[in-house]
This record gives sequence, C-alpha cells and structure tokens, in this order.
Amino acid sequence: MIDDFSKETKAPHIAISVDMLDTGIDVPEVLNLVFFKQIRSKTKFWQMMGRGTRLCPDIFGPGQDKEFFRVFDYCQNLEFFGASPELKEAGTAKSLSERLFAARLDLVRALDEKVCKAEGLSEGQQTAYALGDEAPPSEAVIQADALKTLQDTVTSLNLNNFLVRQRRRAVEKYREPKAWVPIDDDKRKELVDEIAPLPSERGFGTEEAKRFDLLMLSLQLALLKGSKRFDTLRKQLVEIASALEDQSGIPAIAQQAMLIEEIQTTEWWEGITVPLLELVRLRLRDLVQHIDKSRKAVVYSNFADEIGDGIEHELPQVGEADFARFKQKARHFLRVHGDNIVLHKLRQGRPLTPTDLNALEKMLLDAGIGEAGDIERARETSKGFGRFVRSLVGLDRGMVSEAFGEFLAMGVATATQIEFVNMVIEHLTDQGVMDPALLYEPPFTDVAPTGPDQLFDEEKVDRLFTKIRVLNDSAVA
Repeated sequence: MIDDFSKETKAPHIAISVDMLDTGIDVPEVLNLVFFKQIRSKTKFWQMMGRGTRLCPDIFGPGQDKEFFRVFDYCQNLEFFGASPELKEAGTAKSLSERLFAARLDLVRALDEKVCKAEGLSEGQQTAYALGDEAPPSEAVIQADALKTLQDTVTSLNLNNFLVRQRRRAVEKYREPKAWVPIDDDKRKELVDEIAPLPSERGFGTEEAKRFDLLMLSLQLALLKGSKRFDTLRKQLVEIASALEDQSGIPAIAQQAMLIEEIQTTEWWEGITVPLLELVRLRLRDLVQHIDKSRKAVVYSNFADEIGDGIEHELPQVGEADFARFKQKARHFLRVHGDNIVLHKLRQGRPLTPTDLNALEKMLLDAGIGEAGDIERARETSKGFGRFVRSLVGLDRGMVSEAFGEFLAMGVATATQIEFVNMVIEHLTDQGVMDPALLYEPPFTDVAPTGPDQLFDEEKVDRLFTKIRVLNDSAVA
C-alpha cells in the first residue's frame, strides 16, 4: 500500500497511519500533513515535518515547482515547537519490567516498616509449604524473596552492554548486599531511576505472568498501606479467577480449582493477608496465560471532534529533517571513498589547506549528495567544513593513541587514568572532534566525578586540553 501511495497516478492518494509514515518515507508529491496526536519529542516532530519538505518539480504545472506544504495540526504541536522550546526528548512510558522492579522495591520497604508480631513460620510450616501444602509464606520470607529477586536482577546486568556501562557506578554499588540496608527514599529514587530501566538478562516468565505479578504486588502494597485502590485491584483478581475457572479442563488449572473458587467468595477476602496474596501469586502466575482471549474487555470510544480557527505559524527550523538526511548520505559516501587523499589527511589529523576543503565540497556536490545550501549549513553548524567532515569519518585510532601516549605510559599512569584517557581516544576516534568541556560530563564523570582534575595535576590537564584542541584545529584550513 505504501508503494501504491508513492506513485502519483495510483490510488490511494490519502494515507492514514500510526507512526508507520512518520519517518523513512520519501514521497515528494505530499502537499498536506495532518497531525492528530500530541508530539513532545523534537526529533519526532521534525521527522514528521520532513515528510512534506521533499522538493517536487512541476507539481502545480509546467515550471511551477513545490514551494510549500500545509500542516493541519489539531494538537497544538506547531504552537509548541514554533516557540523553539528547550526540552529533553520525551521519555517513553515505563516498561513492565520497570514497574515490577519498583513494586517489589516498595513491597520490601512496606514490609520493613510494618511492625510484625509474628516472627515467621516454624520449621515444620516451612517444610509443609515447600511440599505444596496450603500454608502461605510468612511476611519475612516474602520480603527476603522480593529483596533477593531485586538483587539478582542487578547481578544479572551485563556490564558489557553500553546502556549498563553508562550506569556502572550505580550497578556496582547495588551489587553489594550491604547497599540495600536500609532502602531509604534516596536509594529508592536511585534504584528506580538508574537501575530499573536497564536491560536485565534475568527472565521472569511470560508477559501474562509478569502482568499478574504486578497486579498481586500492587494488591499487597494496597493492603499494607490501606490504599483506596485495593477494591479496584481486588475486582481485577476476581475477574481473573473467574476466567481461569472457565478453563478448568486444563489439568494445571484444575489442580488449583479450590483456590480459584475461594478467591471469588466474599468470605475469602475477610481478613485477607499479604501471605495469602503471595500464595495466590505463586500458584496462579503461570496459569493466567491460558485465559481465553475473548474474556478480555473491548474498549469503545466516541468523541465529538471540535475544529478551532485556523492559525498560521512560522517555523524557521523546517529544514532540520533534510539536513539530517544529508549528513546520513554524506557519512555513507565518505566512508566508501575513504582512500581519498584529503580524507586520509583528515583522519590522520594532518593540517588541511583551503584547496583540500574545496576538493571535499566539490566531491560531495558532484556526487549529488547535497546542494550548496547543505554545504553552507554544514560549514556554519560545525564551525568549518573540515570539522563537519571529520565528525562523519572520525580519526585514525592509532594516530590518536600515539598523540595521547604520554598519558598511557606503563608504570606512570594508574588504571583509572588509563581508562579515562582511553575514553577520550574512543570519542575522538569515533567523532573526529571533541569539545574539552565534555570531560566534565557523563560518561567521563562516571570514571572521574569531578572531571580530569581529579586524576591529573594541573600541568597534565592543560596538556590534555591542548592536545584535544590541536586535533580539532587540524580540521580547519
């Protein structure tokens, strides 16, 4: 259907999609965009705008090229981005794994705060529970199991994963059991913000099982805190039990028939305890996947549309998406032609002449990679066309390592100093240029929280900055 839409003479001429046509679709004939969702990601917004910025000759007739496109915006996105707001990229909703982590953490804290009269199960009761009797685990056992699950989650984080590496300091901290005692508000915030979003290699069963875990943990928390959500959550569990009862022909569900029936009675909920809810979680979490999909509710919506007055908005940044596309094409082209003598000089950090830079510009223009406006914009945004090209092709690792050799000398540098300098080498090799101010920002502050001054004396810090500036300046004719 997208292929058909891309052909000017072929139907359909109107395409409605959710996300599929926001990026990567190049249809020059598009003249009208309709925004019917609120966007707060700057990147996303300009990608969507980019669907209309494609040039198209003779679209209104011979010699009448495409000079504008219209945006019908029903969610005030143009007003928002027209004000050039300073904002971070919109975060996604918390994942199921993040919510489960936070719920377990809150349960551990809630049980820790509760003053329990009973001191736990006797040895005989623990044996009975292990053998599958109806005796539920004690609150002390529940707390210990939840805490161990959290600690195991942190232990299973792979430090070789680049997302985990960015939070290495927090990960290593919470790999130590003593860091979890006690879990105060500051530690909870650090764990939820820094650790919970990281990809863990530990699995927790099917999607349905994890959602059931979240429901049961939320029920336990609501019971401990006396939350008004308890009744709503209780109804959800009763509905799940009813749906499971319909599948009693499955042997595994039939084994839990008595518990499933009791959950649906009012008497069972009188005097309900956290251990009883934990028993339900353990017995039913692997069974909920068998619930008939037809039992899931259908949600209907019926909203009246209201269209306000049309307002024109000036958006001077409309070229953002096209420039990003130019950079992408230029990066690919330059890396394919890496044997070019000027590119070789650029990657080796050797000084360039104006003739060299003119040759690079001509090479991109002749290959149809961009237009004169793209070259001019690249020159302005990177403070020189040589810096722009260097940012695309990077620097030769051997040359950069040699430039910083004095900082890596064996027997002189500490392991932490070597790690810090290697991060500088990695950045310059990949990015080609570097703002020295970045040394005081993550990920460098993960190694030296207060910057290079923490690792080197003043003279070496000055030499470090000088070497970075010399490499940056070598790309400017």
